Amino acid sequence: MDEIARACELLREADGLLIAAGAGIGVDSGLPDFRGNTGFWKAYPPLAERGLPFREMANPASFERDPQLAWGFYGHRLDLYRRTRPHAGFAILRALGERMRHGSFVFTSNVDGQFQRAGFAADRVAEIHGTIHHLQCTRPCCDLTWPADDVEPEVDLARCALLSPLPTCPQCGALARPNILMFNDVAWVDLPSEAQLGRLAQWRAGVAKLAVIELGAGTDLPSVRRVTESQGVHAIRINPREHRIVRGVGIPMGALAALQGIAQEMEIVIK
Repeated sequence: MDEIARACELLREADGLLIAAGAGIGVDSGLPDFRGNTGFWKAYPPLAERGLPFREMANPASFERDPQLAWGFYGHRLDLYRRTRPHAGFAILRALGERMRHGSFVFTSNVDGQFQRAGFAADRVAEIHGTIHHLQCTRPCCDLTWPADDVEPEVDLARCALLSPLPTCPQCGALARPNILMFNDVAWVDLPSEAQLGRLAQWRAGVAKLAVIELGAGTDLPSVRRVTESQGVHAIRINPREHRIVRGVGIPMGALAALQGIAQEMEIVIK
């Protein structure tokens, strides 16, 4: 495929790799695609029965309205992400970065922690929407965030309801929630994300010949695409449905298949 060969030319010339990732990168790992209510309700039939759209569940108001339901949804996702093994494409991305002088840095709208699980250093990942693996107070009473390691959610899947105790804030005892930017969210504690973005900016300033690989980022929430297009370089856009790009190479494939093609072209062997 000509697009794969052109993408490899950009990668060979680079001394640093920016990986810009949206939700589509996780599909090959078996994670659900929440594109529109159809995909969301397919993953969560009890919410479909109640006519609750994704925007209503991914909303701070859901924790006030029905904490057990809100934590049933997020508790199930937390357990799912913990159990999901990142597909081989993540290892290919790591190998590509390791070939470059300045390595790689990840910018992602995903909250699943799959890059860290795949072996990327935590200080080389910027999670623009936060992470489900850390919690915060719902009020919030302070700017504290803390790991969700002690949360072992037990969820009644038939009702999407949390059966285990609701997580609480260690400072004030109020209900806790994931440290994720939600819709209509004025309570998100953004300090961890801002610190990550600061590290990304510092890394980017030292890279003279940047390569950008964008994977699974759509146009509905264009934050990832904006970062790709703001770098001022020819980028590689991998997307089976929306691959067109003004400056760079568009590859109309899923993340895993495209990365496997790049690995073959560049003779990268993943054990």
